[in-house]
Amino acid sequence: MKDYQNQLFPYAYNIAGSAEDARDIVQDVLTNYYASPREGIENEKAYLVKSVINHAINAKNRKKRTVQPEVWLPEPVATEAADTNVYLKDILSYSLLVLLEKLNARERAAFILRESFDYSHQEIAEILGTTEENSRKLLSRAKVKLFKPGEAASQATRTAQTNILLESYIAAIRSRNMEKLEHLLAEDIAFYADGGLTQKLVKRTCTGVADVAELVTFVYHTYQTSSDIKVTTINHQPAFLFYYQQRLVSCQVFDVAPDTGRILQISNVLDPEKLKILADHFA
Repeated sequence: MKDYQNQLFPYAYNIAGSAEDARDIVQDVLTNYYASPREGIENEKAYLVKSVINHAINAKNRKKRTVQPEVWLPEPVATEAADTNVYLKDILSYSLLVLLEKLNARERAAFILRESFDYSHQEIAEILGTTEENSRKLLSRAKVKLFKPGEAASQATRTAQTNILLESYIAAIRSRNMEKLEHLLAEDIAFYADGGLTQKLVKRTCTGVADVAELVTFVYHTYQTSSDIKVTTINHQPAFLFYYQQRLVSCQVFDVAPDTGRILQISNVLDPEKLKILADHFA
């Protein structure tokens, strides 16, 4: 059962965007499975994957109908151990998860199964209870919503080069060197902050190199100068964890352009509920 929990978690998480919800989804599916008659099930894993995918779609649809903050970001997952934990490799990058919020749950499931897990349209149709033609349509609609023609998801990961970039980034903020800071940011950089329904934020969204540079500098010198910063990898992307008095208060995930080495997007999670599991992981 433990192995199935690991194997099924990425399917649930990539659709739900919440580690807590994903664990609940997997647990519910496994509990129901082992408590029910299992005659006639030829492929146990395929049956469980199908159950988890559809359970996750239903959970995602229910959450969409509830009150959400203006900006909703996925719950961050630590992927430092992805080299040794094969299941963490199936966790999507943070920037792609943010993009996937543009899709409805079935489009999201079709995209994830095809692009991340390499399922055939026949297999996707079986899981979603539809036709192969409709599976292709779901995938096509998803790609139109996600990407401009010829565009693909960024695959930049944390490397020695990105570590140097982050060191330069925080050094420029600390010294208020706006010229240096702006040089590290892409012209069309986007900043998003999710404080849940309880945290007050300076801004939830900000775009453009000058405005984002001014915002992150203001936030740091107003709220973060007393924080300890841990550099880590979240959803396969470089990230800062901000600790105040040994309590995790913020997770900043950076999307870095692999061609220019500039920061394309900063996703700032301050929602205490979304930081709980991450805080426990690094405790």
